[in-house]
Amino acid sequence: MKIYLRILSYARPLRHYLPQYVICTLLGIVFGLINFTLLKPLFDVIFEQMNIEELQAFSSNPSFSLTLDYFEHKFYYFFISFSEQYGKIGTLAYISGVIIIANLLANIFKYLAQIILAKVRARAVKGLRLGIYEKLTFLHLGFFTDQRKGDITSRITNDVQEVENGIIHSLQVIFRDPATIVIYFTWLFFMSFKLTIFTIVVLPIAGILISAIVKRLRRIAKAGQESLGRILNQVDETFSGIRIIKAFNARNYTINKFTDEVDRYAKITVSMAQKNELATPVSEFLGILVVGGILLFGGNLVLNNQSALDGAAFLTYLVVFTQVLAPAKGISKAYSSIQRALASAERIFEVVDTVPEIKDPSEGKTTAGFSESIVFDNVSFAYENEQVLTDINLTIPSGCAIALVGPSGSGKSTLVDLIPRFYDPTQGEVRLDGVSLKDYRLDVIRGLMGIVSQESILFNDTVFNNIAFGTTNASDEEVIKAAKIANAHEFILKLERGYQTEIGERGSKLSGGQRQRLSIARAVLKNPPILILDEATSALDSESELLVQEALSNLMKGRTSIVIAHRLSTIQNADEIIVLQEGKILERGTHHQLLDKGGLYKKLNAMQAV
Repeated sequence: MKIYLRILSYARPLRHYLPQYVICTLLGIVFGLINFTLLKPLFDVIFEQMNIEELQAFSSNPSFSLTLDYFEHKFYYFFISFSEQYGKIGTLAYISGVIIIANLLANIFKYLAQIILAKVRARAVKGLRLGIYEKLTFLHLGFFTDQRKGDITSRITNDVQEVENGIIHSLQVIFRDPATIVIYFTWLFFMSFKLTIFTIVVLPIAGILISAIVKRLRRIAKAGQESLGRILNQVDETFSGIRIIKAFNARNYTINKFTDEVDRYAKITVSMAQKNELATPVSEFLGILVVGGILLFGGNLVLNNQSALDGAAFLTYLVVFTQVLAPAKGISKAYSSIQRALASAERIFEVVDTVPEIKDPSEGKTTAGFSESIVFDNVSFAYENEQVLTDINLTIPSGCAIALVGPSGSGKSTLVDLIPRFYDPTQGEVRLDGVSLKDYRLDVIRGLMGIVSQESILFNDTVFNNIAFGTTNASDEEVIKAAKIANAHEFILKLERGYQTEIGERGSKLSGGQRQRLSIARAVLKNPPILILDEATSALDSESELLVQEALSNLMKGRTSIVIAHRLSTIQNADEIIVLQEGKILERGTHHQLLDKGGLYKKLNAMQAV
């Protein structure tokens, strides 16, 4: 119930919808009941199932009293008077018209209730999707390295859809079906107290049996959603790595791996269907069983004159009771759907409830400038049990260009990731102009920085929107100026629609050099005082590298730059070069100073010179 109410909280404010829904639902139930309550007087008055003495008891207009006897007496008095005035055929036509109108109104109000419910469902699902998406964009980078992309995708798509089809769809049985049962049983009690008590004793047996059938459905449903997440993850990996799959003749391997997971999901689906679909025939059979029991028990009472019901009243009783079976079965069917949906909701809230490791301080600084330095004070960092950085002490003065070099795995990328607070040090502190980064709001820190990484991160959008990404209200002139500084303007003009050309997923319609220059143009437009370049030219050919390197030189002018370099020739003019090995600063100095030392830097430089 706690999870259920939490999902409904995404549809707030419910006060706009709940009163309307309650009114429409109750009116739909009441007008639906009128159809069946007219059956007994129809038999009694029109088809003369009452004798003359019984009819004469209702011939006088009763005095008002707030009792069921008064309303029954008034009901029959009206029918008898109407029949005497217009005849049996006229009364029959009148009753038929009333039944038709009542049925029409019942369906209109049921329709309106469903429309209101659809609005609640849409709001709740919208809020749930936005909630998980906003949380995903807020979580620290470490979360995404620990989770499969396909599983995350499954939670925001399939799990939310399961919640919509299950819990939200079952909203109608939370009020409408129980209200229907209560109102109809109230009428049944009025007709025969003894027979209705027998019904109430027998009916819950069906609910107990159905509950036992779907008891394990929630756990199986959760396993199914996890399996579907693995399937989506493998599909994503296949599309991303299709070139390697073909190059290494690994098609059969990937197909077999995919087949195993699909088989597992199919078995889970069959197991879910066995338990879910069994509920319907069982509820159908148990419903008929209960009707048969009522027919036997109630018929015996009527035949032996042990009940106030006559034949017409007993037939009416049976017809009204059959209308209780539909909402009762609806509740039992919704129960199985709710179990599947709750399993999906648990997976969604696992993400929503994840506490981000990197978050804003309660009273973080909302403004920041950069005029002095970035300081690493005795900084260490570890991924779980893997030590990556150890005792880093480094000062990066404003306006200087600092290069980080070293073998793969030496901690270069991790070191620069601490500056925009993608991660926090496990020991020590990083300060900006003497203030700890943890004292600033995250958006303030990151607003000072522009990042160009080795892999060009572009989006399936236009060239213009990719350059203007994250910058509000960028003008055409500003975007074009940034593209020119990044040496991208000329190739953009040659595209089919210029700056309005769609570049495909991850910029797939562009070359590596073109993608990188768009990334640089994006950083230029942001105009940050601090620039982080993470091996921005290492994946390019010589011609593209020259163009990109020139663009980077234009970008670095007048900024504080931290450059991770794979090709040492690109950082010879850096103000200081930091050489890292196994997470520690091994050497530092200018290009010539490090060559004179004859250490690791000279060795790396010599290897690239060959």
